Amino acid sequence: MNEILQIFIALPLVGFIISLLLPEKKETLISWVAFGTVFTQLVALTIFIIFWVIDGGNHLNFNEATLLKTDHYEFFIDFYFDKISAVYLFIGALLTSMITTYSRYYLHREKGYKRFFNTVLFFFFGYNLAILSGNFETLFIGWEIIGISSFLLIAFYRERYLPVKNAFKVFSIYRIGDIGMILAMWASHHLFHENITFMKMNNFELVNEHLQNHTLIGTFIALSLALAAAAKSAQIPFSSWLPRAMEGPTPSSAIFYGSLSVHLGVFLMLRTFPFWEHQTSMRIAIGLMGLTTSIMAAYMAKVQSSVKSQVAYSSISQIGLIFIEVALGFETLALFHFAGNAFLRTYQLLVSPSVVSYMIREQFYNFQPKERGIKNTLPKRLEYALYILSLKEFKLEQFMNLVLWKPLKTLGESLDFLNFKRLILVFIPTYLLGVVFYEFKDIVPVQIINILPELFAFIGLLFVFKAFSERKSPFIAWILIVLNHFWIALAIVFNEKVDYSELVVYLSGIIVAGVIGYLALLRLKKMESNVGLNQYLGHVYEHPKFAFFFLLAALGVTGFPITTTFIGEDLIFSHIESNQILLAFFIASSFIVSGIAGIRIYTRLFLGPHVKTYHELPYKSS
Repeated sequence: MNEILQIFIALPLVGFIISLLLPEKKETLISWVAFGTVFTQLVALTIFIIFWVIDGGNHLNFNEATLLKTDHYEFFIDFYFDKISAVYLFIGALLTSMITTYSRYYLHREKGYKRFFNTVLFFFFGYNLAILSGNFETLFIGWEIIGISSFLLIAFYRERYLPVKNAFKVFSIYRIGDIGMILAMWASHHLFHENITFMKMNNFELVNEHLQNHTLIGTFIALSLALAAAAKSAQIPFSSWLPRAMEGPTPSSAIFYGSLSVHLGVFLMLRTFPFWEHQTSMRIAIGLMGLTTSIMAAYMAKVQSSVKSQVAYSSISQIGLIFIEVALGFETLALFHFAGNAFLRTYQLLVSPSVVSYMIREQFYNFQPKERGIKNTLPKRLEYALYILSLKEFKLEQFMNLVLWKPLKTLGESLDFLNFKRLILVFIPTYLLGVVFYEFKDIVPVQIINILPELFAFIGLLFVFKAFSERKSPFIAWILIVLNHFWIALAIVFNEKVDYSELVVYLSGIIVAGVIGYLALLRLKKMESNVGLNQYLGHVYEHPKFAFFFLLAALGVTGFPITTTFIGEDLIFSHIESNQILLAFFIASSFIVSGIAGIRIYTRLFLGPHVKTYHELPYKSS
């Protein structure tokens, strides 16, 4: 039965590839391919689960393929199936089939009809890959696919200002959460001295043996996983992104942020529960996070003026309760709660247009003032304070801006002196000096050698900060993103056992994607006079295919799993020692911020209201 797991990955992938090849005008065919793919998956999965239960419901593990193997490291694709996978896969297939059926008519004659179904199938592929993953590396591939799919669906109305702005904001939060996933993968390599599978993680004796003398590493991994889960499931302090994600079409809101994508943080906690279940402090922390989120989101839901926002905060509140259930060890209850919440939020979002229409009719024609009931038992001052805080969303947006985005922009803006000429003058001599230090490291004092990896990694981090805040030239931002990876490579070579072939694996994808992206920018400069980053330009209006290829290049330089860079990133982390926490943080942050900066270039150049005013433009507030 193990080999059958491949079918549930291959089927969505084949459906996605077929949908890409279909003509845009063939609406019926496009929708039938999407529905047929998902429905076939649902039927096959149902039959598989029935036979699996009859067979005893044992855990299944299947090693698909080893992509890279060295003396100390192995990167392989691994699949794992248990009751958690069964529930998530079945609910995912059932709801996605419902959404595809609904969308056939809801999006009829919509400009991006094909694009919507392409993205849904791409999401469905990433979702299945994440749920069936048997190790962190496989999970992270699906995790990244879901992230970029989310960005594309929120920005579905890509000629409008708010959907594009909110899509980039949500993608940025997702990437911040990815820091936790990357650091957890790095620390687990050092804890278990292997690419640990979830099958082995269920072995209490094995986990306990490794944690006995490495309690701090275990706590660090658990906290990193909690960070990734909180960002993905919109828990405090990341809760404000979910209502902003509702800018996409109603079906995408239902499938992504009402039912499936928003519950992936819960899935991560359930999947890794055997690892941290004996860490009492961790369970308390996760429970408190869920409780705080649940209370605050419940208050925020009561004051929302739109149906979608109300549903979003209600969903966040329920997910907070699910986190409490996971922390208490109620795995089965959490799965039932997930299924119920997913179905309810999907239903609420799909009927929301009808609810709005009904409420308008009732207010106009059948309005009756409410009778005064029993007064609230809360003191009036506290009641008013909670009301104002709920209206302001407990200032979560301002908090994130203060502690995260503003420092990043400020730091980047302090590097405005780096124009192209100065960049070359700074980069080349400093980098050559680093190479000289490496060649003669045997005669250089150990104290200097020990600080060089952190120093070079920090310089690379400064480069991506500058790329993130660049408001003028996309060429400068793009070059900075590419050069950052060279700084990371230079930082890593000072550690032991780094082979040049490993650096080739890492940098080859960067070089190819970097060259393609730079040539694309030059081509765009020839076609369009305005290619600045100070506003949304909307060039996808006239160059949709060109925008698609540049997006691929942007994903390539940011380590998305379409190039060897993705494997190289994991390979790089395998060379960071367990005591080099600062180095790991710098490099992980570089990967994350470079991803945000790369997508920002794409967003500013190609999305948003078209800069050419002779085209019909939507209102900025639409």
